[in-house]
Amino acid sequence: MVCLLASASLHRVEAQEKLIKVTVSLGDVSLNKLIFAVAQDAGIYKKNGLEVEQFITASAAARAGRADVKIPRDRIGSGEGGRANFSIGGGAPLIVGRVTNATAGDRVILASTDHIVRWHIVAQPEITRPEQLKGKKLGYSGFGAMTHYEALAFAQQMGWNPDQDLALMENALALDTFRDRTVDAFVADELVYTMAVASGYKALVDLSQYNIPIPGSGVTASRRWIQDNQDTVRRFIKSTVEAIALLKQDKQVVLTAIGRWYGMTDREQQEFLYKDFAKLPRKPYPHVAGIKKTMELYNTAGMRMHKPEDFYDDSFIKELDQSGYIDSLYK
Repeated sequence: MVCLLASASLHRVEAQEKLIKVTVSLGDVSLNKLIFAVAQDAGIYKKNGLEVEQFITASAAARAGRADVKIPRDRIGSGEGGRANFSIGGGAPLIVGRVTNATAGDRVILASTDHIVRWHIVAQPEITRPEQLKGKKLGYSGFGAMTHYEALAFAQQMGWNPDQDLALMENALALDTFRDRTVDAFVADELVYTMAVASGYKALVDLSQYNIPIPGSGVTASRRWIQDNQDTVRRFIKSTVEAIALLKQDKQVVLTAIGRWYGMTDREQQEFLYKDFAKLPRKPYPHVAGIKKTMELYNTAGMRMHKPEDFYDDSFIKELDQSGYIDSLYK
């Protein structure tokens, strides 16, 4: 009888310790993705009961390679991220995709790790003033991407028509198309900007000066899947805020993750990239102002069929915040 009770107790303990398996796609290569890299490397996922298969998509790694960022092979997944339980990426492409692509699914934003546009426009040396970009070729990554969003927002700030006053070119978040002068300038995220500066280029425009709201890189998942896996989502969002707290309070963890995940071992480049981390929010609520701005910039008939609430679920972040848990991580 004692043996049976002991065996039953052991099985209960094993059941309690069994990790929940989830897949996570890091849909592009940017500073924000280090949050999730560290959640895995520092054991935060595991502490919260998750066994995570996490990868940078092959297409994202290829784009990074065009900007001289060599992603280690063991960090690249074999497929793309459409079927992952959680995708980590910009809110703008999610919103635009859902409006324009019938197969985009029902993913919503659970957390936004960036709330204000703070990337740069890098231009050819002879272009010395933002006004000189009028009528020029401005590069970005892809339609609806965060770099495209920022190109449209910049045009709006300048009072320009983005279709008539600029020649916007996609597949140009890269140094190769800039070096061969296919584009006159391009919108650069912090990682590509770091590599551009290392190559001797300078920023023409610091977009942070405009305080433009943005639904920056964050956690997304299918609304239907969320309904069936609320405990898993709760654990993942808790891991996200814990990783943010760790990164904000331990600089070396950030620098190590930059080297491990992005293959960037030059200390000066690591430090240059790190300085932006302090600007990321402690409480990564889905950024409603950024969602509304996306709907404004991509103001189509399809977009007008939606309301902001269609694109986000802030209940999991709100639960952690109202309980005082996020604040407790910084005491």
